[in-house]
Amino acid sequence: MWSIKKKKSSGGESLTEKRKKGVVIRFGSRTMVVADLHTKKRYICNMPGRFKLQGIRPIVGDIIEFIETTESMGRVENILPRRNELLRPRIANIDQIILVTCLKEPTVPLYIVDRFLVLAEHSGLPTVIVVNKTDLLTSRDPLKKFYHIYGEYYNILEVSAKEGTNIDLLKEIFKGKVSAMAGMSGVGKSSLLNAINPGLSLKTSEISTRLDRGKHTTTYSELLEFDFGGYVADTPGFASLELPYDMEPQELQNFFRDISAHKGMCAFSNCVHVEEPGCYIKELVETGDIPMSRYESYLKMYNELSERKKGRKGGRR
Repeated sequence: MWSIKKKKSSGGESLTEKRKKGVVIRFGSRTMVVADLHTKKRYICNMPGRFKLQGIRPIVGDIIEFIETTESMGRVENILPRRNELLRPRIANIDQIILVTCLKEPTVPLYIVDRFLVLAEHSGLPTVIVVNKTDLLTSRDPLKKFYHIYGEYYNILEVSAKEGTNIDLLKEIFKGKVSAMAGMSGVGKSSLLNAINPGLSLKTSEISTRLDRGKHTTTYSELLEFDFGGYVADTPGFASLELPYDMEPQELQNFFRDISAHKGMCAFSNCVHVEEPGCYIKELVETGDIPMSRYESYLKMYNELSERKKGRKGGRR
């Protein structure tokens, strides 16, 4: 645990006894907004200089211990260990990823869905696929195809922000958890958030203005709190679809659930399912047990990672 030395109050009482726990809602250049875990009251907290000297910098989602210094202000004392951390957007202690997609207006390419899923799998977090704008579909055929590709390995929820279809079920998925939303532009992430919690973004305007006073323009992540409990990133999803820099080509198969489910079944233990003989995965693709679209996505990403690896090696010569 990162911490600052205990101090004594003027009466000799340890300030540790007055510590509160909170979650970092937003982090600015000098201060942060913290929501008390028990009362949900918000404080603008400062960090003692010792944190900066030690190179310690909290991020949104961090659970901290702080001391209330005034009615609305506080001082950070500890930053508790993180359960996990997303890099884009940089948020700590996420419980789940909600991947929002559409089958019409826009029709999201399956390759984009697969790329988001690889990033979600790499994070090690539970993922729910939400299919929005189902009111635009004239038949269930597109949904049946989608379920055939993803239904065996992922939870899928059909919703319509416009008509309110399954919004209550979506609310239950978010309830009491810290969520990050992923999905390409136009799929209706903001519309869904407004549907499950109208006026959500308006509630942070006053305290955000106070936090912004006097600070330099900067980019930031923020958690928004639902009325029914739980938080969601305000700039939902991953800021980039770039595959993680440390991901090796041979590791990619671990992030395709339908491929990793058959690990060890190929003739060669180090099979990467590209050109090797006796590849069980390619047999499953031929029989349709693994959808061709999934395998094509795998090959495309595998080749991308291989080319990137060659480029890194070439640069070291």
